[in-house]
Amino acid sequence: MSTQSPAPASPLAVSAAVLVRDGRLLVVSKRAAPGLFYLPGGKPDPGETPEQALHRELAEELGITLSRHRFLAEITAVAALENVPMRMRVYEGETPDTPRPAAELAALRWTDGHDPDLTLAPAVSGQVVPLLREKGLLPD
Repeated sequence: MSTQSPAPASPLAVSAAVLVRDGRLLVVSKRAAPGLFYLPGGKPDPGETPEQALHRELAEELGITLSRHRFLAEITAVAALENVPMRMRVYEGETPDTPRPAAELAALRWTDGHDPDLTLAPAVSGQVVPLLREKGLLPD
């Protein structure tokens, strides 16, 4: 009988979009946790690249297509809903479309990161918002 612990699972892979308009970041919430807001995006399907997952998830969840995107950062954190380690590839993107919540989304909001009545996922408030402020994409 072995007393070894099981090998740690691979971190949850997520592709997420940073969409900023007029100094405000688009965040979304799921029906499963409508009071918690995070970046739009999701997990790649088997055989899908992170970029393919990003485009598919944005089309499914928000009904938008990106006119351009570029890799911004890779963030390691605990996934807020799943409470497991997460590796989130974050892409800065632009779209001419108007996002509308669909699929499992409950709501969307535009925030400058200073809204006291808005609960952001820890990875967003602790890592993404400071990064966007540092890059001048969100106001201080």
